[in-house]
Amino acid sequence: MLDYILAQLDDAKAEQVVTIPLEAKAAVADAMVVASGRSNRHVGAIADQLVQKLKEKGFRDLRIEGMPQCDWVLVDAGDVVVHIFRPEVRSFYNLEKLWSANAPASPQAI
Repeated sequence: MLDYILAQLDDAKAEQVVTIPLEAKAAVADAMVVASGRSNRHVGAIADQLVQKLKEKGFRDLRIEGMPQCDWVLVDAGDVVVHIFRPEVRSFYNLEKLWSANAPASPQAI
Protein backbone atom coordinates (compact mmCIF):
# COMPACT_ATOMS: atom_id res chain seq x y z
CA MET A 1 0.00 0.00 0.00
CA LEU A 2 2.82 2.43 0.84
CA ASP A 3 4.36 2.13 -2.64
CA TYR A 4 0.97 2.71 -4.25
CA ILE A 5 0.38 5.84 -2.14
CA LEU A 6 3.84 7.19 -2.95
CA ALA A 7 3.21 6.64 -6.66
CA GLN A 8 -0.12 8.50 -6.45
CA LEU A 9 1.49 11.42 -4.62
CA ASP A 10 4.15 11.57 -7.32
CA ASP A 11 1.47 11.56 -10.04
CA ALA A 12 -0.32 14.44 -8.27
CA LYS A 13 2.94 16.45 -8.15
CA ALA A 14 3.15 16.44 -4.35
CA GLU A 15 6.38 18.03 -3.16
CA GLN A 16 8.93 17.10 -0.48
CA VAL A 17 7.44 13.67 0.17
CA VAL A 18 8.89 12.05 3.29
CA THR A 19 8.10 8.56 4.60
CA ILE A 20 8.42 7.92 8.33
CA PRO A 21 8.33 4.29 9.53
CA LEU A 22 6.14 3.91 12.63
CA GLU A 23 6.48 0.21 13.46
CA ALA A 24 8.62 0.83 16.56
CA LYS A 25 6.93 4.11 17.53
CA ALA A 26 3.16 3.73 17.31
CA ALA A 27 0.49 1.10 16.88
CA VAL A 28 -1.75 3.39 14.81
CA ALA A 29 -0.06 2.68 11.48
CA ASP A 30 3.00 1.12 9.88
CA ALA A 31 4.08 4.32 8.16
CA MET A 32 3.39 8.03 7.95
CA VAL A 33 3.82 10.01 4.77
CA VAL A 34 4.24 13.78 4.88
CA ALA A 35 3.94 15.79 1.67
CA SER A 36 3.39 19.37 0.56
CA GLY A 37 1.20 21.05 -1.99
CA ARG A 38 1.93 24.51 -3.38
CA SER A 39 -1.41 26.03 -2.31
CA ASN A 40 -4.72 25.17 -0.62
CA ARG A 41 -6.09 24.22 -4.03
CA HIS A 42 -3.12 21.93 -4.77
CA VAL A 43 -3.35 20.30 -1.32
CA GLY A 44 -7.05 19.60 -1.90
CA ALA A 45 -6.42 18.24 -5.40
CA ILE A 46 -3.66 15.91 -4.14
CA ALA A 47 -5.93 14.60 -1.38
CA ASP A 48 -8.92 14.18 -3.74
CA GLN A 49 -6.83 12.27 -6.26
CA LEU A 50 -5.27 10.06 -3.58
CA VAL A 51 -8.64 9.19 -2.05
CA GLN A 52 -10.17 8.48 -5.47
CA LYS A 53 -7.29 6.19 -6.49
CA LEU A 54 -7.33 4.35 -3.16
CA LYS A 55 -11.08 3.75 -3.48
CA GLU A 56 -10.60 2.50 -7.06
CA LYS A 57 -7.95 0.10 -5.72
CA GLY A 58 -10.48 -1.28 -3.21
CA PHE A 59 -9.61 0.58 -0.03
CA ARG A 60 -12.93 1.62 1.50
CA ASP A 61 -12.28 2.41 5.15
CA LEU A 62 -10.58 5.78 4.56
CA ARG A 63 -10.85 8.67 6.98
CA ILE A 64 -10.24 12.18 5.70
CA GLU A 65 -9.81 15.32 7.81
CA GLY A 66 -9.22 18.93 6.83
CA MET A 67 -10.72 19.06 3.35
CA PRO A 68 -12.77 22.26 3.75
CA GLN A 69 -9.72 24.46 4.50
CA CYS A 70 -7.01 22.38 2.78
CA ASP A 71 -4.20 23.84 4.90
CA TRP A 72 -3.51 20.36 6.25
CA VAL A 73 -5.36 17.30 4.97
CA LEU A 74 -5.01 13.96 6.71
CA VAL A 75 -5.85 10.77 4.83
CA ASP A 76 -5.93 7.77 7.17
CA ALA A 77 -5.69 4.64 5.05
CA GLY A 78 -5.21 2.29 7.99
CA ASP A 79 -1.66 1.00 7.61
CA VAL A 80 -0.48 4.32 6.17
CA VAL A 81 -1.39 7.81 7.39
CA VAL A 82 -0.82 10.60 4.87
CA HIS A 83 -0.45 14.27 5.84
CA ILE A 84 -0.61 16.81 3.02
CA PHE A 85 0.31 20.37 3.99
CA ARG A 86 0.73 23.81 2.58
CA PRO A 87 4.47 24.60 3.07
CA GLU A 88 3.89 27.23 5.80
CA VAL A 89 1.67 24.91 7.82
CA ARG A 90 4.09 22.01 7.39
CA SER A 91 7.01 24.03 8.73
CA PHE A 92 4.89 25.22 11.69
CA TYR A 93 3.91 21.70 12.83
CA ASN A 94 7.19 20.05 11.76
CA LEU A 95 5.92 16.47 12.01
CA GLU A 96 9.16 15.10 10.58
CA LYS A 97 11.06 16.31 13.63
CA LEU A 98 8.35 15.17 16.03
CA TRP A 99 8.39 11.63 14.59
CA SER A 100 12.12 11.45 13.78
CA ALA A 101 14.33 8.55 14.76
CA ASN A 102 15.58 10.57 17.74
CA ALA A 103 12.11 11.14 19.18
CA PRO A 104 11.16 8.86 22.08
CA ALA A 105 9.03 5.82 21.25
CA SER A 106 6.52 6.67 23.97
CA PRO A 107 5.80 9.72 26.11
CA GLN A 108 8.09 10.06 29.09
CA ALA A 109 6.64 10.57 32.55
CA ILE A 110 7.60 13.86 34.16
